[in-house]
Amino acid sequence: MSVAQETPSQPQIQRHTPVPRNGRWSGFRHLLGARMLELAREKEVVFWVFVFPLLLALGLGFAFRNKPADRTTIAILASPNAAHIQELIQSSAQKNAIHAEIVDDAQAAKGLRLGKYDLIVDPVSADKVQYHYDPARPESVQSHVEVDGALQAAAGRKDVLATSVIVSSEPGSRYIDFLIPGLLGMNLMNSGMWGIGFALVDMRQRKLLKRFVATPMRRTDFLMALASSRLILMVIEVGLLLGFGILMFHMRVLGSFFTIVLIGALGAISFGGLGLLTASRAQKIESVSGLINIVMMPMWILSGVFFSYERFPATAQTFIKLLPLTALNDALRATILEGSSLVSQTGRISVLVIWGAISFFLALRWFRWT
Repeated sequence: MSVAQETPSQPQIQRHTPVPRNGRWSGFRHLLGARMLELAREKEVVFWVFVFPLLLALGLGFAFRNKPADRTTIAILASPNAAHIQELIQSSAQKNAIHAEIVDDAQAAKGLRLGKYDLIVDPVSADKVQYHYDPARPESVQSHVEVDGALQAAAGRKDVLATSVIVSSEPGSRYIDFLIPGLLGMNLMNSGMWGIGFALVDMRQRKLLKRFVATPMRRTDFLMALASSRLILMVIEVGLLLGFGILMFHMRVLGSFFTIVLIGALGAISFGGLGLLTASRAQKIESVSGLINIVMMPMWILSGVFFSYERFPATAQTFIKLLPLTALNDALRATILEGSSLVSQTGRISVLVIWGAISFFLALRWFRWT
């Protein structure tokens, strides 16, 4: 009888699956990716950040496109000399630019008040007229100059100085060229403040921030991910709006696209810091909405989005130039329309950096998770 010899079993080598080690920026990358996915799912964000500025530029661009000058409409007060004054206007060289109607006093006053008429002409006598207009309305002032010139010329006045007019409508000198950089700056402000401030308070209301506290996530990674998401959107915003201006209105971009993107990034960071600051302690959507509007409204009016801030008194312009949106708009216009370099705009860039640095410092200091 043979005894089976048992072969000693070989010890099994256990292979351990290496445990992935998260690097320093792993949390930041995951938070940034999650934030971008969240933004992509919010259709209203896509509309307000990308579509609305294009529609606004399209509407204003066509409203102020190159077209014949508008006719001025005036009211001639009914009197024995009204027909004579109307004939003088119709016989003048300005007859195609002036539309004159003979109406009674009440109708003329109501039309001037409601904007139907730019000017009221009162024929006091055969050789004397009296003008009624609002000096605060540019169209009324222009109408007064045109009508008075037409009547004086029709009455026999001779111009002793020969003049000529050259109309400038080349790209770079039009209203749409002034408008596009202003819309770009305004959109960076809106998306930076609303996109961060509103999102933070919404997370705080839904108790999401309280859950983040229980994780090993760094607070700086979380806030940096919010700000970085605006930088990614900023590149798309700049490309869309500038490309739209170039294709639709033949806008000329004289400066470097790298400089434009860098200035836009500084603006996005600056307004992202302001968004963090306004939302650092706000508990309700209504509260942060009010704070954001308080911060943004002065810049909407003063910072030269739709018209030049040079119209404001000189004493106020020193303060206006210290606003971040003013610095951003001026830097964008100088780069896009004049081809200015980044080095030549140190003062404007300093304003954006100071606003951004102070805002982020105070936001990190005052930020509350709950």
